[in-house]
Amino acid sequence: MTGGGAEDGVENGAARGLERGGAPVGQIGHLGPVEAGAVLYLRLWSDGPAGQRDARADFDLALGRDGAEAALAALGGLCDLCARHGRRPLVRHALTCRCIGADESCFATLVAAATEGAREDAMLLAALLVRADMAPALTDLAQRFGLALRRMACAAPPAATPPAPAPARHLH
Repeated sequence: MTGGGAEDGVENGAARGLERGGAPVGQIGHLGPVEAGAVLYLRLWSDGPAGQRDARADFDLALGRDGAEAALAALGGLCDLCARHGRRPLVRHALTCRCIGADESCFATLVAAATEGAREDAMLLAALLVRADMAPALTDLAQRFGLALRRMACAAPPAATPPAPAPARHLH
């Protein structure tokens, strides 16, 4: 949308206090396991040492020691590249927030595309987050991290299937 302003009743994100990249664009519950995991572990990692310990515990449990080390290295590398070579700081929502912001959506889509082997799409998404010369490295790390998330999703017990509804009874 172009233009707009208080005079026509439309405010931009900055006027409402939203940082660029933080505008809600979806719900975490609508994401697949790789995308949701990417958002949740980005948030955990960014919360500092306590969140990083929680991520390590999850990875250890689901992937074993070696798999956990590889997943942590990939996640740490992703976050480090975004912090050091990002076009701007990534905006994240709180760990418990059910909505996802634009930056988080881009990050999750990058991880999913890289995991699925859609390298050109992943490179384009990476170039939105970091300098163009760092996009290949970010894409490689996203693929490694996404494959770990995929292994975790495959190892997780299946979600409980809701019971079948009882046959309808009509009294009249």
